[in-house]
Amino acid sequence: MTEKDRRFRQMLTVEQGLMENGCQTVCGLDEAGRGPLAGPLVAAAVMAPWPCSWVGLDDSKTLTPRSRNEWYELIMSQARAVSVGLVSARRIDRIGLQQANWEAMCSAVANLSMMPDHVVVDGPWRIQGLDVAHTPLVRGDGKAISVAAASVVAKVTRDRMMIRMDSEFPGYGFARHKGYGTQEHLAALRNRGPCRIHRRSFHPVMNLVTRQKGDNRTRPRPAVRSGLQKED
Repeated sequence: MTEKDRRFRQMLTVEQGLMENGCQTVCGLDEAGRGPLAGPLVAAAVMAPWPCSWVGLDDSKTLTPRSRNEWYELIMSQARAVSVGLVSARRIDRIGLQQANWEAMCSAVANLSMMPDHVVVDGPWRIQGLDVAHTPLVRGDGKAISVAAASVVAKVTRDRMMIRMDSEFPGYGFARHKGYGTQEHLAALRNRGPCRIHRRSFHPVMNLVTRQKGDNRTRPRPAVRSGLQKED
């Protein structure tokens, strides 16, 4: 058995365990876009075909952009069900990042064409408002095939959205950095100011807006310390 085959078998164990305990359908759930200074948060829910033959699929962060796009097309054509949930930058500012994360994930599951018996969620927390039985799994995108698939769908969906937004809001470089706080992005923010899709509750954007207003007399409410170049 090759290392690739061994890895694939490991990626099937979570779903296999749930099915052995009576679940007929299992869904993976993951998000992309918690950290950027601009753009939406995107969650994806994927029900992998079973038996599954997605040998080589892994956490989207370990795949090249080309490989992610190839897997995206395959997942979209072969999955039993796929759905995404979106939360805009404006709504993130209004309800906060964690609540936005839960909202996007609940929306992704609710939009599926069929409801799963169980959902495996990437991360350490249960999802507030998700009525379907679910299990949080730390680094689940590297442990469960359906979560890995969800990570790819969420990442590619969001990246493509940011490429389109680069045309709508030129000058920020969204097509290159996808809204993350790179030096290029921060320089554009200083020169151009924030646009409609910037998250004004995130520190680099909030600090800029505060300076522009020239209002140093009031202390802004606590903001999200984010915008690092690390991807979700």
